[in-house]
Amino acid sequence: MKRSVLITGCAGGIGAALTEAFHQDGWLVIGVDHVETTLGVKNSAYIRADLGELVRSPATLQKFAEDVRTACGKSPLTAMINNAAVQHVGRLNELKTDNILETFDVNIAAPMLLAKTFLADLEANKGSIVNIGSIHAQATKKGFAAYATSKAALHGLTRALAVDLGPDIRVNTLAPAATATPMLVDGFKNNPEAMAALSDAHPLQRIAEPREIAEIAVFLASEKAAFLTGATLYADGGVLSRLNDPA
Repeated sequence: MKRSVLITGCAGGIGAALTEAFHQDGWLVIGVDHVETTLGVKNSAYIRADLGELVRSPATLQKFAEDVRTACGKSPLTAMINNAAVQHVGRLNELKTDNILETFDVNIAAPMLLAKTFLADLEANKGSIVNIGSIHAQATKKGFAAYATSKAALHGLTRALAVDLGPDIRVNTLAPAATATPMLVDGFKNNPEAMAALSDAHPLQRIAEPREIAEIAVFLASEKAAFLTGATLYADGGVLSRLNDPA
């Protein structure tokens, strides 16, 4: 029987790659984003939803859950990929209160509430949750305080839920480094030197491709990773292993 996977943030570069990878692996994809989009794969469903609104409105969250279960049909919800994220860049004195609250609503409160909402579905199907974290949870830079803190909390949520929901549900984090999404590539189009420097900072001498991240997520959600839970897998090209000092 075909299984269903819920993927948030499906309209972004990594989200689109996740959609394609899970589709190719035989999953029924239920994609979620706050913008109008098409998933581009057959036998899938798209639900437009603002995760910040779901966090703040129990009625909206309940309606969303009903829509997801309807979209799944006879294909049991077996995996959830918490990929959606907000990234407000700015030093602490530059961040507005709304920036901070939105970051935590979308990046940490939503994954926790979605896990609670679909708990019975995932338990019944011995399911898996994959949280898309970030290397910023481990090592960050100026201007990323809100984002880095939210991702550190998401990594902590992974460990807590792995303990809380085991053995019925596995929960893991996939933490990418810089990834060649259309948004990132576009941001460097007028500064190839900066893109080259970013690539060279990684021991692999390049940044990740979205499909590479997506394929790891498929693995983590699969039975091949049956003994992995509470883990954080850094798909970082080795950048976290590299010492950067002024010497």
